[in-house]
Amino acid sequence: MTNAGYWAAGFGVLAYLVGAIPNGFLMARAKGVDIRKVGSGNIGATNVFRSVSKTLGILTFIADAVKGLVPALVFPMLVARISGQPSPSWLGLVYAALAIVGHTWPIYLKFKGGKGVATSAGALIGLAPLATGIGFLVWILFFVTSRYVSVASIAASVAVPVAAWWLYRASGVALPVFLTVLGAVIILRHKANIQRLAKGTEHRFEFKKKR
Repeated sequence: MTNAGYWAAGFGVLAYLVGAIPNGFLMARAKGVDIRKVGSGNIGATNVFRSVSKTLGILTFIADAVKGLVPALVFPMLVARISGQPSPSWLGLVYAALAIVGHTWPIYLKFKGGKGVATSAGALIGLAPLATGIGFLVWILFFVTSRYVSVASIAASVAVPVAAWWLYRASGVALPVFLTVLGAVIILRHKANIQRLAKGTEHRFEFKKKR
């Protein structure tokens, strides 16, 4: 393995470890709450927002997004700078995937993590900003009309790959294929939400507090 290969592998391990940082769990724990035992039991931003505090929920989303953005965008540049050799175009995809895997199956919490929506969003901002923007607009549309975070996330998980095939296919299929697989994984991670939607028991977001 070349010097660049060793650095690339080392940053790959770091991408997973960074992605595995359970921000939601840590922020809720700082308030004395085990986020795994309240609400939906998920360590992600939505459950923190509902079960602990809105501020911590927003901070969790931002922190989870950053741990996807940095490996996808910054790590390949660091590998190139340290090794003195250009990084392959697919390296950001690999690091993004490792960060998302880390969030979804974190070693720090016995491989029981979140759904990967925020971490994926951060990674996608670095890899495919235009497709991500379209996905964000779709998320807002479905969230406002349905008031289900899960429905909005699933809709965005479909919209981003569709946009990627439309926007980036001429440059190769690696990115569209990656985003298609990622969207499928996120939808599968929403299996419990889909079951609750079918039963009519899924939590609907309330814009105004009930008296």
